[in-house]
Amino acid sequence: MASACTVHRRLWCLLRRLRDDRRGVAATEFAVIVPVMIVMFFATLEVSSGVAVDRKVTLVTRTLSDLVSQATTVTDTDLKNVFAASYGILQPYPTGSVEATISEIYVNKSNVAKIQWSKKGTVTQSGSTATATLSASSYNQGDTITLPTALVTADTYLIMSEVTYTYHAITFSKYNLTLHDKTYTRPRQSVCVMYGTTVCTTN
Repeated sequence: MASACTVHRRLWCLLRRLRDDRRGVAATEFAVIVPVMIVMFFATLEVSSGVAVDRKVTLVTRTLSDLVSQATTVTDTDLKNVFAASYGILQPYPTGSVEATISEIYVNKSNVAKIQWSKKGTVTQSGSTATATLSASSYNQGDTITLPTALVTADTYLIMSEVTYTYHAITFSKYNLTLHDKTYTRPRQSVCVMYGTTVCTTN
């Protein structure tokens, strides 16, 4: 009986010591919290970077339409320069996943909006030098397009710029986010911005 009591007493003492022992608590808490903190850190990094890129996409879109709307006529060289200058805003983010289009729209007397001309620009970066190339966009001359109601004014022109950017996550590389923005600007120096014509066409 005495032996049984001694064993019971020792077991009870060991349990009390285990209950009162605080050694290793900090290490245990650290091991539990650190993974959560790491995930939160990288999530915050990704969100901040994504917001910054989204803001830059908006600035590129506005810059494209703003620069073109200040001209009375543009050539291929002018458009290449505009695309190259606008893409520079995206630095230090890569420009390889950008799709940008600049178009002129005419709203006829029946309030029908149609594409007058449209070009897609692609920019390649080599060091500090940006080189732009032009290609056909998804719009064809004469295509009807839907505009926001507030911008539908008969017998007027609009410069429309569209930018799509695929953001590749830094940490979670398999996750991509497609950012898109569109801006309309009215020509500032003339009725329209001519491209390949000598008059403002109205068809």
